[in-house]
Amino acid sequence: MTSPATSSVKTRHFLKDTDLSPAEQAEVLDLAVRLKAAPYSVQPFAADGSGRQTVAIIFDKTSTRTRVSFATGVADMGGNALIINPGEAQIGHKESVEDTAKVLERMVSTIVWRTGAHSGLVAMAENSKVPVINALCDDYHPCQLLADLLAVKEHKGELQGLTMAYLGDAANNMANSYLLAGVTAGMHVRIAGPEGYLPSDGIVAVAQERAAETGGSVLITTDAAEALTGADVVATDTWVSMGQEAEKEARLQLFRKYSVDEAAMAHAADDAVVLHCLPAYRGYEISAGVIDGPQSIVWDEAENRLHAQKALMAWLMHQSGLAVVEGLPPVGGQA
Repeated sequence: MTSPATSSVKTRHFLKDTDLSPAEQAEVLDLAVRLKAAPYSVQPFAADGSGRQTVAIIFDKTSTRTRVSFATGVADMGGNALIINPGEAQIGHKESVEDTAKVLERMVSTIVWRTGAHSGLVAMAENSKVPVINALCDDYHPCQLLADLLAVKEHKGELQGLTMAYLGDAANNMANSYLLAGVTAGMHVRIAGPEGYLPSDGIVAVAQERAAETGGSVLITTDAAEALTGADVVATDTWVSMGQEAEKEARLQLFRKYSVDEAAMAHAADDAVVLHCLPAYRGYEISAGVIDGPQSIVWDEAENRLHAQKALMAWLMHQSGLAVVEGLPPVGGQA
């Protein structure tokens, strides 16, 4: 790794899945494969004069995998992870998001934020000259999908042309990201959930536009069997997300026929693999027999949060002219 040349390269952010073009998504996943094999081979945050070592990782919501994977990934790549826990920052109440961004960009090399409203992330990115990464918001969970696609790539080879079915709460952030990231990879994405819990028309329109570019396709249905039939990849998520605890009993009844259990998997391809972003509630959205069974790649998926996010951070630093990652094409005035 060498120091980047000073240039007017535009800062790149990752706020939603389609912020990466199909070619860029493939480039990040290829870099993730490389980093999984050689964990310390890329050092965008090292103290060699190429950029600041500290990455701000802000949590408005609690976390296990996101916290551990980002903190470990920053350390692996020569940096320091500054963890800001829920309630420890003044963002959005004592100090505006815009002002916070202008302060942080002078002290850190990257801003990672797990928050609620997507609009806050947009405001942060619009006012930051360092990369801003969406570590989860109410509308998208794009870092999770990079890990998921990496796991599928490892087990299935090429992503292009595979059929991926997502069952359950199809109006949540995971369903949106499965739809957008899946078609970006050229997959045929089928989303199944009950009436009133399906992706918005706006998300579907963006997904269809991207699918037309990549050869993928979109199916939105209330019929779980229709989504599952012949699927190469089956995914689900908890039916009761943070903030929905009061709706638990109603949701358990509403989504019951969308459970990924042995009966559901009988509709999928014989060699289908199963994804769940965790935490999982066995006996509800997924059966113990499926998540702990031979078709599950859930633990590879969880590990891949580390490798995919390292690749993403390094790629964004490179694309923003803040570091040079060997093996990636030069950007702007990079040497």
